[in-house]
Amino acid sequence: MRVIKHSTLVAFWSAHAETEQPLKTWYAMTKAADWTCMNDVQQAFPKAKVLNGERVRFEICGGNYRLVVAFFFPAGMAWIKFVGTHEQYDRIDALTVEDF
Repeated sequence: MRVIKHSTLVAFWSAHAETEQPLKTWYAMTKAADWTCMNDVQQAFPKAKVLNGERVRFEICGGNYRLVVAFFFPAGMAWIKFVGTHEQYDRIDALTVEDF
């Protein structure tokens, strides 16, 4: 998968050091993946929550942080839409957020 806005992850883990390794792991797994549907994402990340036909919420650092990603499987693309604390996540609409 091609991950759009890797720089967003770098900026976030620079401000929240405890997220660096989990976000690097997520990025490496996603970049190496050849997913064609949401079931593929859930097999790789069983705790991920599919929000709709394109968006998935990932828990980072045991759920203290959240990552929302939109997938476009035909093009092999994953767009980072939001990364933040659990509290920040609770204040957004994960289906429409376009923070980055």
